[in-house]
Amino acid sequence: MGYPGLEGKVAVVTGSGGGIGEEYAKRLSSEGTKVMIAEIDEQKGEGVAAAINDSGGEAAFVRTDVSSEESTQAMAAATIDRFGGIDFLVNNAALFGGMKTESMLQVDWDYYKKFMDINMDGALLCARACYGSMSQRGGGSIVNQSSTAAWMGVGYYGLAKYGMNGLTHCLSRELGRMNIRVNAIAPGPTDTEALNTQTPKEFMDTMVSQIPISRLGKPADMADACLWLLSDAASWVSGQLLGVDGGQIIRG
Repeated sequence: MGYPGLEGKVAVVTGSGGGIGEEYAKRLSSEGTKVMIAEIDEQKGEGVAAAINDSGGEAAFVRTDVSSEESTQAMAAATIDRFGGIDFLVNNAALFGGMKTESMLQVDWDYYKKFMDINMDGALLCARACYGSMSQRGGGSIVNQSSTAAWMGVGYYGLAKYGMNGLTHCLSRELGRMNIRVNAIAPGPTDTEALNTQTPKEFMDTMVSQIPISRLGKPADMADACLWLLSDAASWVSGQLLGVDGGQIIRG
């Protein structure tokens, strides 16, 4: 265990039935954190929770639709009922693998609104559901999942992630007085099933060749950053956007 202040705490990780979210959940468990797997896919979510429990950790699953206020409130209630409270929230859930790639001017409007409900507003709903318990326990930490796409003008996916950055800034202001820190990770292209199904290989090869550290990211790269931001090692870090991207995006 290498991150101070994680052992014995309780974390909610949304979209943790696979990919980066699964890695977040398993790594938190390895640090002694109790983990609620908040996932819309019941089979995947239950599988991750079972794997953590089988390995000696402590996890539970709750089916969660982050675009639903009712569902996110139930998620928080289930976590408090099972583990006694909430210390950490990782807003990882997003629609990416299999998403439509139409232009912002042509995409079906209902699809666009649902996309934003999941990829941006869902993080706010989860924060609204969880912050009360965090405050009662003396504070906590939230990590939002952004993307380097936020700075690349990449359609409505990039717009949603740019909005996630703004949400991170706003929540850090509102929640700081409760000793709740809010930061975001902006992953570069990461080797997950979602990326591999969404991105043609020839495009991916070109993209990777243009990254200074020329490889795809790994879920473990993101987990190291996430656990650091959640931990006491980052106790005076809030409102920040941490690019974990091999140098893909350079910002002044």
